[in-house]
Amino acid sequence: VRRGTDVFKALALGASGIFIGRPVVFSLAAEGEAGVRKVLQMLRDEFELTMALSGCRSLKEISRNHITTEWDTPRPSARL
Repeated sequence: VRRGTDVFKALALGASGIFIGRPVVFSLAAEGEAGVRKVLQMLRDEFELTMALSGCRSLKEISRNHITTEWDTPRPSARL
């Protein structure tokens, strides 16, 4: 997970939790604790914006209907 939208997509696909690795480690190395706080706040802000744009007021409202994957897109049939 690198962005707030990734958190939203994971929850919409049924995840009960997420792990944040690289952004936290990079910000810790660059700016210490303040950097980690900053990146976590940024992820939260992006996630809250994504929820607002999708019309979700709570985590319970996030569902599979909010995302589209390659598997959801109809593909043309092969003609023989």
